[in-house]
Amino acid sequence: MPTYNERENLEPTLSELFARNPGIDVLIVDDSSPDGTGHAADVISRVIAARTGVPGMRVLAKTNSPLSGAAPATGLECFVDEQGAPVFASSDASVSTEEVARAHRVNQCTNGSHLHVLHRKAKQGLGSAYVQGFSWALAHHYDVICEMDMDGSHRPADLRRILGELERHPEVDVVLGSRRVPGGRTEDWPWYRDAISRAGSLYSRVMLGLDIRDMTSGFRAYRASVLRRIDLSSIEANGYVFQIDMTRRVIEAGAIVKEVPITFPERTRGHSKMDGAIVREAMSRVTRWGLQRRFKRNKR
Repeated sequence: MPTYNERENLEPTLSELFARNPGIDVLIVDDSSPDGTGHAADVISRVIAARTGVPGMRVLAKTNSPLSGAAPATGLECFVDEQGAPVFASSDASVSTEEVARAHRVNQCTNGSHLHVLHRKAKQGLGSAYVQGFSWALAHHYDVICEMDMDGSHRPADLRRILGELERHPEVDVVLGSRRVPGGRTEDWPWYRDAISRAGSLYSRVMLGLDIRDMTSGFRAYRASVLRRIDLSSIEANGYVFQIDMTRRVIEAGAIVKEVPITFPERTRGHSKMDGAIVREAMSRVTRWGLQRRFKRNKR
């Protein structure tokens, strides 16, 4: 889950995600968010890591995996009461009581899950965040790797449906959460945003010759085996066109892709990262890929 200024979305999104999807792990890739998203995510991660113990035991919670660029452990302590319930406190002035309370509420929703946080030094873009996240997940031997937004527009209930599709159909390599198949829809979107999204998917389908209805969907699950078949290091697309690039690459690699309907609500907290530069990048790259495809086809 790439983040940039999503601090206020951490608790509601992670709490519902963990409650509805027992046993999943989450990796947050934060681009040094000015609002402190990365710091707040660290506190939640360390509370979750410290949730086990014995009565009276004192645990200093540390980062739960050796991530490159991870911040040093904060002075977060976990005391386990006589009933075995964790009670958290901070000995570090940089960790507020509010942050500890938020982390404790998220922790109460976990069902065997873990939260990992990868810190990047500056805002580097959506595509590179996902590539780093994929690489981390592959290095840590996960079998299924998902993309999901932190802003609340991707519903945790729909993730269960996406993962269930992979479980029921072993022949499928990628499942896309789609707004453009029967049963899929957007909710509270302004008309112009919906029009841009539909036009982008249509243009991409025509130019790239792909039978995918929602080309720009960023809510999806990949089998690790298909991600290993593509060269992640060669990906240059960095805005929302990254999703189109990934779709064409996995299909070229022989992947079977299936779309399942989702509801995509408008975000209610924070601000969208979509801007004119992202749209221009998408148009430019899709046009170039489409022309390259037609040139190769004409040479045969």
